[in-house]
Amino acid sequence: MTCGAVILGAGKSSRMGGPKLLLPWRKTTVLGHLVSEWIRLGVAQIVVVVAANDEAVQHELDRLSSARLVALHNAHPEEGMFSSIRCAARWPGWAQSFTHIAISLGDQPHLQHQTLLDLMAFAESHPSQICQPARNGRPRHPILLPRADFLALGVCPQTTLKEYLAGARIALLDCADEGLDLDIDRPQDYARALKLDLPNPG
Repeated sequence: MTCGAVILGAGKSSRMGGPKLLLPWRKTTVLGHLVSEWIRLGVAQIVVVVAANDEAVQHELDRLSSARLVALHNAHPEEGMFSSIRCAARWPGWAQSFTHIAISLGDQPHLQHQTLLDLMAFAESHPSQICQPARNGRPRHPILLPRADFLALGVCPQTTLKEYLAGARIALLDCADEGLDLDIDRPQDYARALKLDLPNPG
């Protein structure tokens, strides 16, 4: 299995009161941590989808400059998360060698590294299925999709990711990671995520 990853970062973060991707996390930012995690997982190409006019996040991407890192601008972020996913799925720059592409939320830096490792291994053992971690039976993010399924998101008739997944071949990996239940939407969520975060060795 060879893998690319999309980090969704075009949201307005209105409930947080400031860009979630730029919040401090360990010795970097939330975005910096997410990028380093996917690099650590061996992902060869990381596309971060940001709003076309988001200069602050673009500046952070410039600071994080890496040969593996690509900024992709969503000209219509007001249309919601699926517009960013479509933007990434239609991007022609994905390496032809990739068998899978992961869709990662921009507000889950608190997930355990082992959870991501387990998901990657699970996807490798279920190569024809879309793979998701699950917590108490409920599907969560990030999602690992076979290349064909990911590219189909760019042209499918469905208008949300949930609608697309409803008719797809899904394999769920049950995980104990309680961070799967938490998205960082508000300041109190950020405070909770910081308490959940346990530095990973290595």
